[in-house]
Amino acid sequence: MAKYRAALPQLADKPFLTDGGLETTLIFHEGTPLQYFAAFDLLRTPDGVRQTRAYFERYAAIATARGLGFVLESPTWRANRDWAEKLGYSREGLADANRRAIALMTEIRHEHETARSPMVISGAIGPRGDGYVAERLMSADEAQDYHAEQINVFRGTMCDMVTAFTLNYVDEAIGIARAAQAAGMPAAISFTLETDGRLPAGETLKEAIEQVDAATGGSPAYYMVNCAHPTHFDSALAAGESWVARIRGIRANASKRSHAELDESTDLDVGNPVELGREYDGLRRKLPHLTVFGGCCGTDHRHVTEIARTCLAA
Repeated sequence: MAKYRAALPQLADKPFLTDGGLETTLIFHEGTPLQYFAAFDLLRTPDGVRQTRAYFERYAAIATARGLGFVLESPTWRANRDWAEKLGYSREGLADANRRAIALMTEIRHEHETARSPMVISGAIGPRGDGYVAERLMSADEAQDYHAEQINVFRGTMCDMVTAFTLNYVDEAIGIARAAQAAGMPAAISFTLETDGRLPAGETLKEAIEQVDAATGGSPAYYMVNCAHPTHFDSALAAGESWVARIRGIRANASKRSHAELDESTDLDVGNPVELGREYDGLRRKLPHLTVFGGCCGTDHRHVTEIARTCLAA
């Protein structure tokens, strides 16, 4: 049985950390080639499993040292059918890769969870297409059918929930939320935003959240923002409006660059970890109901340490 599927502890007031930019850390800091940003492909080899384990254990240690909760987001952001086919995976092989990813997260939780630091296992879901560009748009029904494959695999594991990251248009989010609801899996929906605070497809964050809630009966457990710098979306978070209370988590980029600039970059912009920590502190003061904090592109353990030190521990 999944440990927290019936009652996610991050829906209470306790702060939870999660990790930083897995793929950018592996590529730029550890020199690990990742085709298509597909971190799940590392789990094919013992060395890849060890490397992935070490990455997550570093963040788990940051949380346990401070008595904070931790969300173990599986390295499966690219583990859906289209991306896996590019890497030569069969449907059966892809399902096995998703199961192995959750099994690794389960082992890490068993070894590191404490009474003060509960650890939730989340099956990470990525967009069918490019996270930065709204292209090959699916209807909500098509998105539900497509993403149900991965979600149904997670349902049969120790996964407590699923989290869909870097979504850039509403219908894909609706489809994922419906697929999770049909599978009996709590779901978090995380949108990415451009420098103007809008989704790449053009919707405001308010419009996106309200449309998904209206189409799904409010089925997502909560919403998040990821793969955007806090300065890109701070003004979009109008404190006091009811839709804002649906946002529970932030996984921001370290860089202030736009998605287009990041796509063209040959270097890694790690920003300023101390500054990012202060910006998270400002977000939490503005929106005190936020409970899940981590990083995205360009962030690593230094950024998450600063987030914990300046925002959460206080």
